[in-house]
Amino acid sequence: MAVLQMRRINICAMKKNRKKILEFLQRKGCLEIQTTDSEDSVFGKMNTATQISIFERNAALADNALEVLDKYCPEHKSMLAALEGKEPIDYEEYQQSINNQQDIMALVNKILQADKSIAEKEAAVIKCNEEIEALKPWLRLDVSMNYQGTKKTGFLLGSISGTYTQESLIAQMEQIEEMPDSVYMQVIDSDKYQTYVTVIFIREQQEQVERALREFAFSRPPIITSHIPEISTEKRKKAVISIQKEIENIKQELERYAERRAEIREIADYYVVRADKYRVVGSILQSKHTFFVTGFIPEKEIHSLKENLEERFTVVIDVEEPDEKEEVPVLLSNSKTAGAVEGVVTSFGYPTKKEIDPTAVTAFFYYFFFGIMLSDAAYGLIMFLGCLWALKRFPNMSEGMQKSLRMFKNCGISTLIWGILFGGYFGDAITVIGNTFFGVNITVPALWFAPIEKPMQMLIYCMIFGIVHLFVGLGIKGYMMLRQKDIMAFVCDVVFWYVFLIGLILMLIPTSIFGSLAGTTIIFPAWANVLAKVMTIGGMAGILLMAGRRAKNPVKRLLLGAYSLYDTTSWLSDLLSYSRLLALGLATGVIAQVINTMAAMGGRSVVGVIMFILIFVIGHVFNMAINLLGAYVHTNRLQYVEFFGKFFEGGSREFKPFKENTKYVNVKEN
Repeated sequence: MAVLQMRRINICAMKKNRKKILEFLQRKGCLEIQTTDSEDSVFGKMNTATQISIFERNAALADNALEVLDKYCPEHKSMLAALEGKEPIDYEEYQQSINNQQDIMALVNKILQADKSIAEKEAAVIKCNEEIEALKPWLRLDVSMNYQGTKKTGFLLGSISGTYTQESLIAQMEQIEEMPDSVYMQVIDSDKYQTYVTVIFIREQQEQVERALREFAFSRPPIITSHIPEISTEKRKKAVISIQKEIENIKQELERYAERRAEIREIADYYVVRADKYRVVGSILQSKHTFFVTGFIPEKEIHSLKENLEERFTVVIDVEEPDEKEEVPVLLSNSKTAGAVEGVVTSFGYPTKKEIDPTAVTAFFYYFFFGIMLSDAAYGLIMFLGCLWALKRFPNMSEGMQKSLRMFKNCGISTLIWGILFGGYFGDAITVIGNTFFGVNITVPALWFAPIEKPMQMLIYCMIFGIVHLFVGLGIKGYMMLRQKDIMAFVCDVVFWYVFLIGLILMLIPTSIFGSLAGTTIIFPAWANVLAKVMTIGGMAGILLMAGRRAKNPVKRLLLGAYSLYDTTSWLSDLLSYSRLLALGLATGVIAQVINTMAAMGGRSVVGVIMFILIFVIGHVFNMAINLLGAYVHTNRLQYVEFFGKFFEGGSREFKPFKENTKYVNVKEN
């Protein structure tokens, strides 16, 4: 477990080499470049906002083009496509796309234009269909909808509220006083809410007729055509067919464009990388002939970077220790086994200067507790083989995904071991299958003991594991104090607590309460009982007198000490949290046994075998999934709350080097 030592590096070089040096640093990805604000008459900054905007716009256009292709020409991907990671490509192929960037961006614009055209044509289809729907009630009309009438007669068409027949409409008209006798209304169609009518009237009476029609809530049609509705409908149907053919032609064209999807991805990543480079160009100090780069670099990378830069360019490189008050980024370095749990640690926080990297210790307890909580050898073997297969099958997956799969692979090994110790193989599946289908009693005994048969014994072991876990956390706290040469804090805040807590444990073991839980009575010799009491009282006195040692007022010091002693309740609650090891372990085993019993209810028959297979597979998949999730959540909780709460605060920031942050491809250097 280690936090890599960081050094501040200052690089001064000729401005003519700026492009090549920055691109080299970006490819190496080992230097976190810092923004400098100390501008003067010689050194200033370059405004790169325009270039960044252009590159970001081009990257966004390329991304949009890829989304269009995914929309109309989706790639056929497997269910595990998310594990594939970035596509590895040769540098020559990548460089060829860069050289053809204008051609590729022209293709991008064609794709986006095609998408826009499809959207416009689909909107036109929707409009035509809406107009066809609006014309449906008027299909029986035998004159054009924009017909105005003759010189002396007027013609209107529209809808009135309510459902009428021709007879009921005439009767309703007679009840309206303002309605002239010469008006003729004809029903064309009707539905549940409206009646569609034509109105013929003497043109001189138009105003009177319109006032009378208001009584019917008369409204004109939403669409007026210059042809009879039937002809207008046919024209629109033909237009829809024609537009849909055009859309299909555009989609076929997009399918041809999709063959160059890889080039678009490469150019999208290229513009992202360029934008990142120009952000750095705009943040560093430059003079007329030189430029200056400063930042943090891991100590192990200094020699290689310095050698490469000095070999290729004219540079001046200075490496120095970071200032004590400076916020130095953190980069963790662990073995593959421990490093798989780095995500758990960093989710809580990055260690500060005064803290150590707890990843290795956390990894040991993480695998240990996860295995106890799942505790079925078959489940563990499935986890191990599944994660191992995925890691071998998809070597290009992201680093974060690799770490997660390695973590679950190691958890699978732990689960397998604990399953063998506890005798769990799909619960009691071997015994149930033997009794049900072969008439023989086959049992695979637990290498240690079965928690289902001895839950109280398992609870005792869980408490012991919890005490060890908590004591290790307290020990790490003491180690950090010794490393800072704070001997007083080590004695007062660590040693006294060890003495006090061990004394309490030694006093508890001979009691009847512990005996009832353990199923056996342990009797200490008299000197051991005296030692336990002396340790408890001595540790309590030390905490009471020294926990508030920084307070000058003796009364306040005692009060602070008493308050610190109150943390004993916190230790007790933390210890009780480890009972979840028993709870989740029993849950896995009990549910597995219930599934096996249900599956065997069909007996020894063809139907029984089919029933057994279905219930067994579905039940155990569900049991494994739900208990795997529970083990993951509660193992994290034991680390974050109980373990880290004793020594780890975090608060530093992650090391973020200047590198090629590509999204789609991983360029392989020759």
